[in-house]
Amino acid sequence: MSAPADPVGTASRRAALRLLDAVLRKGLPLEAALDVAARDLERPDDRAFAHAIAAEALRRLTDLDALIDSATRKTLPDDAKARFALRIALVQALAMDTPPHAAISTVLPLVDGGPRKLVHGVFGTLMRNGSSLPETPSLPPQVEERWERAWGSAAARAAAAAMAVPPPIDLISATGAPPEGLEGLSLMPGHLRLARGTAVAGLTGYGEGGWWVQDISASIPARLLGAGEGRRVLDLCAAPGGKTMQLAAAGFEVTAIDASESRLARLRENLERTRLSADIRTADVMKWSPPEQVDAILLDAPCSATGIYRRHPDVLHRVRPRAIAELAEGQKAMLARAARWLKPGGTMVYSVCSLEPEEGEKVLEAFLAARREFRVADIQPGELPAGMRPNNGILRILPGTYAEEGGADGFFIARLTRITGG
Repeated sequence: MSAPADPVGTASRRAALRLLDAVLRKGLPLEAALDVAARDLERPDDRAFAHAIAAEALRRLTDLDALIDSATRKTLPDDAKARFALRIALVQALAMDTPPHAAISTVLPLVDGGPRKLVHGVFGTLMRNGSSLPETPSLPPQVEERWERAWGSAAARAAAAAMAVPPPIDLISATGAPPEGLEGLSLMPGHLRLARGTAVAGLTGYGEGGWWVQDISASIPARLLGAGEGRRVLDLCAAPGGKTMQLAAAGFEVTAIDASESRLARLRENLERTRLSADIRTADVMKWSPPEQVDAILLDAPCSATGIYRRHPDVLHRVRPRAIAELAEGQKAMLARAARWLKPGGTMVYSVCSLEPEEGEKVLEAFLAARREFRVADIQPGELPAGMRPNNGILRILPGTYAEEGGADGFFIARLTRITGG
């Protein structure tokens, strides 16, 4: 007699479990793990649902684990399969409007023997007790402590509040005017914010290349280089291309550098769609050099990406202090190397989508101490969207910025001028 078939929907839950395992046990980015984790799923909707389950579980992981621990006599190991299965069942039932019977029936086939009974028992106990998740998710304790130490308790509370729902969609226009034919909130010239979940590809102007998706925070570094007027600029670590497109649209002669050919493929597609141009080079910035010095440089450096945790909650669980320190050292080396390529009188913008001061403020401090020919070119309030304010000429975008309007990614941005030949 053949074994009964798994309930419909089990395959997507199995993929979600693989995704959580890849992030929490192996330390892989959620997006990078998706293809392998969802290899058995043929329907795009099933793949999207598996991703949604994993992302929501990561967004609420601290509170899910607290619920699980409240209903077990002995604390389950962090990497126990039963804990993973319970996270998936509970997040569906408590945060994704999945009927409890469907949430548990599609998860039980993922565990066998005693753990299966444990999962069923703990889930049933929590459902009977009317358990719920807090409206505002809790940050992982180590992240909360780190951000409170760096930015204060109000910023940490704002970060948790911003994690409650996925962020809205920001569009950036190539012309500097709001995208035509669309309705939304404009926070600065050339920007339009749409409701979260909006399907982008079918919107007016997408096929014609009049705009692209880019968080408002990520759009500021390129803006701070001003009008191109034919000046030559290096866009280092350029993919997937939002900043490259901004610079090209502003009239710069752009050379875009990135080490990832697959990510550069997206940049080429974006340039083709927007009818903008750039000289694209596949290269490691630490090994490549331009033939001569340039007028401007944009270094949006590889970082922990903790500032984009609203879109990618996996960073809160993958990134540890040691990785932050290593990334900061890489930024110092990259910034020092890029500095040699800037003409006297030229402008360089250094930015990171990180909420760690080790990756922003500390890197800049070390650079300025070592390179006396560089000065901070103060960012002025009038160069920024209303509601963003520089501090000592430098911009640090913290959680809570535009909270009522849907938030903004965390960023550090500094603009530098080379005053001598060095």
